[in-house]
Amino acid sequence: MANPITLRVITPDAVALDAAVDAVVLPGLDGQMGILSHHATMVTALDMGELRYKVGGTEHAMFVSGGFAEVRDNTLRVVTEAGEDAQAIDAARAKAAEDRAAERLKDGDEEVDQVRAEAALRRAVMRLQVSRTRGHS
Repeated sequence: MANPITLRVITPDAVALDAAVDAVVLPGLDGQMGILSHHATMVTALDMGELRYKVGGTEHAMFVSGGFAEVRDNTLRVVTEAGEDAQAIDAARAKAAEDRAAERLKDGDEEVDQVRAEAALRRAVMRLQVSRTRGHS
């Protein structure tokens, strides 16, 4: 690794990732953004989606559930509610969550919190997408 940047993915429960990496692509609110070594200092909001990073030419991926990112002193800190390595995502569990959320939305029940159900559906779909494209061939 010629000029690594430290990537830390921090969740409420743990540090999900702490590694020296070559490059990072984040799901920003306005689209994907790339971060390389010695990036300018910044803070930005993140969208839910796939965080990709390269180590020694090998690309890895994680699901992140939004949050924010800060670049400072050649360290990228991602603070998110959930950060899961693509290979660790339980696809069956994510599919079950997708089905439950879709069922709640389909019923049209007035007691169902539509915003929460839509967010749960989107989260499940994104986790499945990251799992299928990166974690499980």
